[in-house]
Amino acid sequence: MAAEIADADLVMLATPVGQMAELMARIAPHLGPQTIITDGGSTKSDVVREAYAQLGSRVGQFVPAHPIAGAELSGASAARSDLFQWKKVVLTPLPENSAVSVDRVRRAWELCGAMVSQMTPAQHDEVFAVVSHLPHLLSFALVHDIAQRDNRDLLLSFAASGFRDFTRIAASSPEMWRDICMGNREALLGELQVYIAELNRLSSALAAGDAEQLEQTFFAARELRAGWTLK
Repeated sequence: MAAEIADADLVMLATPVGQMAELMARIAPHLGPQTIITDGGSTKSDVVREAYAQLGSRVGQFVPAHPIAGAELSGASAARSDLFQWKKVVLTPLPENSAVSVDRVRRAWELCGAMVSQMTPAQHDEVFAVVSHLPHLLSFALVHDIAQRDNRDLLLSFAASGFRDFTRIAASSPEMWRDICMGNREALLGELQVYIAELNRLSSALAAGDAEQLEQTFFAARELRAGWTLK
């Protein structure tokens, strides 16, 4: 590995975020002076902390990134040549990164067909706690709840498209999502509490027979969802 790392122009770390620190420590002694490292981790603050710890003075050669192109399938057998076409990629550059290094990583993603934007690591983790990490947690929780029930086979025999769509992401890699949840624990806990409060409001409205409150909530949600498009 040493020779390959030293001679590489660009190294992509594409593992669950919990394994990033070990990989960084292994490759750090062998980095060539022009080698740029990037990653595809779904959390950024924890990965950046490990980059500073493991890469030391070479941390400027690491440009953090997150391609927003995942699916519930994992492994090499699920690879697709068009996976990044018209998908978003977020770069979270470090103060130590040179403009040349950031541009090289940006260009690599653009050559894959991606649309690249930038955030700070903290901004990234706050955003994706809401729109990615929380939905996965909720999907896993619902399917796990059903899995514990004695009548789960009966329940699943009547589950239709709504259940399928909501729970599709529960087929994702448990190892990867364990690491993501732990890596973004603080932001995710905050968003989970916000969601619990929303569920409590709906529960109170239902218990009180407040049909108007339910309808207003559903209407506001429908309006936002109908106006949202995934590009």
